[in-house]
Amino acid sequence: MILVTGATGTIGSHVVRLLTERGVPFRAMSRRERPGWVRADFEDPASLADAVAGVDSVFLVTVPPVPTADHDLALLTAARAAGVRKIVKLSAIGSGERFEGATVGAWHLAAEEAIEAGGFVWTMLRPPSFASNLLWHRALIRAGEPIPDPAGDSRQAVVDPRDVAAVAVEALTGDAHDGRRYDLTGPELLTFAEQAAILERVLERPVRTTDAGALDRLPAGMRTGIGWARAGGAAYVTDHVPRVLGRPAGTFERWARDHREAFTADASNL
Repeated sequence: MILVTGATGTIGSHVVRLLTERGVPFRAMSRRERPGWVRADFEDPASLADAVAGVDSVFLVTVPPVPTADHDLALLTAARAAGVRKIVKLSAIGSGERFEGATVGAWHLAAEEAIEAGGFVWTMLRPPSFASNLLWHRALIRAGEPIPDPAGDSRQAVVDPRDVAAVAVEALTGDAHDGRRYDLTGPELLTFAEQAAILERVLERPVRTTDAGALDRLPAGMRTGIGWARAGGAAYVTDHVPRVLGRPAGTFERWARDHREAFTADASNL
């Protein structure tokens, strides 16, 4: 049995879809009541104990409002008590790197270290920026307003969330990826402005960017990672996605074309 945390999120929703398509037994976790899902909260130990009961492997995704390892550690405590064998954690590129006296992705690193120390079989997935991050700005794009660009001239190998989910499923359902850290990148380095230009071409309407105040809107922990990326830390491409999946990683343009309607449909229909 596999437990999928973050099951309604950017990656977890695709993990749920892929496991369903494969007919793999799994349990999806949500903080809200959903038919056939387990209701649990990272701040409720009893609910976590129920969620991991009888589980062999966990896809671990936490997105606390303020960056902290607390939710990861709470799940790991419950998982260890329940005898969970494997953890596949969604981490982030650059976690553990030092930048201007701070640690990039410190909360991810703390969770990774706890997983290793806890005696679990593990796989760490470390993607850069998701192609789907542009969806955060779809209201601005539909309104013809500029979208905030915190990345400046830095380049990242933006990854399709569907590729990250596919790698997660491979790690959850086999042992070939145990003990591996994967930097799951897309196939090309792009600035945020270049992503906007590609989306503009796909939508056939202007997509403008602005850096005014973009960094100030981010939590302090995220600013460290953005600063590291702006300094070129994330400007590299790996072969980890094609190596695991046996096919090329998806391009940003393909993702944009597949999600064109999300940027053009009425907000009430999304």
